[in-house]
Amino acid sequence: MTDMEQDILRPHAETAYADELTALRAADEGVRPGGWLMSPRAVVRYLMGDTLADGTVISPKYFGDRRLIEVAVASLVTDRALLLVGVPGTAKTWVSEHLTAAISGRSTLLVQGTAGMSEDALRYGWNYARLLAEGPSEEALVPSPIMVGMREGKLVRIEELTRIPSDVQDALITVLSEKILPIPELNRETQARRGFNVIATANDRDRGVNELSSALRRRFNTVVMPLPATLEEEVRIVTDRSLAAAARMQLPPVTQDSAAEITRLVTIFRELRSGRTEDGRTQLKSPSSTLSTAEAISVVNQSRALSHHFGSGDIESEYLAASLAGAVIKDPEQDGVVWREYLEVVMRNRKEYVDLYAALRG
Repeated sequence: MTDMEQDILRPHAETAYADELTALRAADEGVRPGGWLMSPRAVVRYLMGDTLADGTVISPKYFGDRRLIEVAVASLVTDRALLLVGVPGTAKTWVSEHLTAAISGRSTLLVQGTAGMSEDALRYGWNYARLLAEGPSEEALVPSPIMVGMREGKLVRIEELTRIPSDVQDALITVLSEKILPIPELNRETQARRGFNVIATANDRDRGVNELSSALRRRFNTVVMPLPATLEEEVRIVTDRSLAAAARMQLPPVTQDSAAEITRLVTIFRELRSGRTEDGRTQLKSPSSTLSTAEAISVVNQSRALSHHFGSGDIESEYLAASLAGAVIKDPEQDGVVWREYLEVVMRNRKEYVDLYAALRG
């Protein structure tokens, strides 16, 4: 990357992993669907990680079931769009970004779903100064990311599809079924080129969710993104992603092994999330917060920043405690009760948690 690109807080996937993508495309001998920059098999290798014949290491972007990623990639080869569904923090956005970077070489054709969105964000808008001066024309048209993706044969991402009002969602039906976008003001239409498709994400946990109509749901192949199945898998994800984030925050590596602290943190999150201890012996109340893997990564990042700037530089219990309570307690009344019960019933009775318990109680 250039010096200017290195100053970007979060480069797009196609920039951050440009070397890996270039090496994969050069080594790719598979059949590439029309408009794709690499074969489906190579896309899966990019997401799951591998080592190429020339020694190039492809870092894993997704830790989980390989078959799930294969199903997602195969869906994009068909004429149906892909819908990634899961609770917050299950890597839906991360996976969609890397899929578009690998397949189209561009992850920036993005529509962010909101409750106040109009159809213009999904179809097209107008430069009203030119529209009033010249009337409807191609020059006055402001294309949406979807229209750009159709014209260029690229994948388009729609974040939080179920936050978009239901009547606006249905503007996608013709685009996804007929692969055309009518422009009645100009008496013309945009036809999709090979390579165009849509990857949408949605979660059913947050408030303000709008159900998809049956007509729209039929246009998607749905893949459910699960939370990590095992403690070891989640610890690996948190460790890998937090190390990458530490490098972006220009924090030096910790001098002591942080695996123990991360394991303790992930264990706490998993137990509160599931409503029982890892051994299944004790039933627990769950807080209102999702306590996702993404939130665990944020807690580790904040602990690292606290320790680097105000402590020894290592992830120590006092800094982990300072970040942990804020992640768990979103509702002071409800979550406060849940958290105090967990401290006294579970953490207090674990010898390996004595220091963390003391820090949290202090």
